[in-house]
Amino acid sequence: MTLAAVILGTVAGSCAGFLLGAGLALRQAGHHLQQDADRLIAEENATLKETYATMKKMSSSPYPYCSEAEVAYFRKLLFQTDFLRDGGRIRNGMIECSTTLSHADLPREPMKPAYIMPGGTNVYRVSGALQVRDQPTLGLQFKDLYVVINSGAGRRVDASTLPFIMTVKPASGLNPGRLLSTVPQPDDAVFTTEGMLRKGQTLYFTRCTADQLSCTTTHLTILDALEADRAVLGYIIAFGGTLGALFGWMASLGYRRSSNMEQQLRRAIARDELRLVYQPIIDLATRRIVGAEALARWTDEEGFAVGPAVFVRLAEDGGFVGEITRLVVRHALREFGEALKEHPEFRLSVNVAAQDLGDPAFLPMLDKAIEDSGVQPQSLAIEITESSTARYKEAMETILALRQRGHSVYIDDFGTGYSSLSYLHSLSIDTIKIDQTFTQAIGTEAVTVGILPQILAMAEALKLEVIVEGVETDEQAAYFADVASSIKVQGWFLGLPLSADDFQTLLAQQDQETELRIGAN
Repeated sequence: MTLAAVILGTVAGSCAGFLLGAGLALRQAGHHLQQDADRLIAEENATLKETYATMKKMSSSPYPYCSEAEVAYFRKLLFQTDFLRDGGRIRNGMIECSTTLSHADLPREPMKPAYIMPGGTNVYRVSGALQVRDQPTLGLQFKDLYVVINSGAGRRVDASTLPFIMTVKPASGLNPGRLLSTVPQPDDAVFTTEGMLRKGQTLYFTRCTADQLSCTTTHLTILDALEADRAVLGYIIAFGGTLGALFGWMASLGYRRSSNMEQQLRRAIARDELRLVYQPIIDLATRRIVGAEALARWTDEEGFAVGPAVFVRLAEDGGFVGEITRLVVRHALREFGEALKEHPEFRLSVNVAAQDLGDPAFLPMLDKAIEDSGVQPQSLAIEITESSTARYKEAMETILALRQRGHSVYIDDFGTGYSSLSYLHSLSIDTIKIDQTFTQAIGTEAVTVGILPQILAMAEALKLEVIVEGVETDEQAAYFADVASSIKVQGWFLGLPLSADDFQTLLAQQDQETELRIGAN
């Protein structure tokens, strides 16, 4: 028995040592990923700043179009830069004059943009004579001017100690696209959300440019991270084998971590450290932004982003989820108050938990927040999860009270839980939000695809508005455009979550486009 206990202790200690060493190695790898991503994005910001400044000078050329004097003027400007290799004039994708290529060496085929920025700048993947040292190379075009980026791309590839991916965020109806990558990556490994992410057996860290239009992601496999610290890992495992008691300590570590995480969340709420982002809700027929969903985000004290599904459940289990609800309502009305007053038809929605529906302090809190902000109740919609309706009496009473005050009520994640036709009718809600699992089934043979027409027909019969979650492809958007005349959608295909300032800038651009269109008519 003693021998068995020693063996068990040795095995347990070795396992614990491996887990401890692996955790340290992965934390160090995460720090390395962040350092490299920060350096890469700093170079990219410097590149873009210099590029735009040079193109502005090129646009002021006093010389005839593509004349020798103008080409010499462009060449002089490019020689003064650190990041640009070539520049000149371009029309309909055809380079008409270049500072480095003779007319005979110019590309014969028109270049096709890989991406079009919101301001109208075309981004190209450059190949052939203009490519830099056989490395991934980018070109930018604004109006009839173009430049080719030199060490802004080449130096990143040469100096980066870790592989990286450069992506652009979706705009003008485009999905996110990969511009540069030092190694092949799967199509779905495209990231435009800042922070650390583990996907499968790979760690990713993403940092975005100052204008938030493009992001750079460094990545490293867990196996490579462990291999980098192999000596340290072996040392810890060897000593862990002699410390069987370490196994018990490691078993209790999970509980202490959970308790510590709850305390971190409580401190973050007390310090008002949670932030909000806003995901656009789009009218599919007009492609106009008609609403937004406020989404809470939290980064723990170690700098790691914690998903809402994790920290909301933590708050629910700890009995303080109402504090998050109050924080979200307060922030949303403060950050979006003026925009809601200027756009009375706009709807901003916030999520509330099932516990909020039975909290006697919830409705008074909401009333006071609305009164303090000066926003009309009609501008703020309340989202409750479908599972919340399992507490039927509380849900019905609270929903009726909300609607009497003028708030719209949405059932979130519809189709995943408890609602039935009778529930929907008696709850007197305004809108259902179809869960993204139904959206993702489009184009597959999943059974849930056949349920979608029934849900849409039911909503039409009950005169309910429909918002579809998780629209990420053109195929999905086209499906709903074909089967419903009036429907709203949200998802990466049409709009990523944005800060309040960025969202309101986008809203102002939409207003300007509307005014121009009205003026033109």
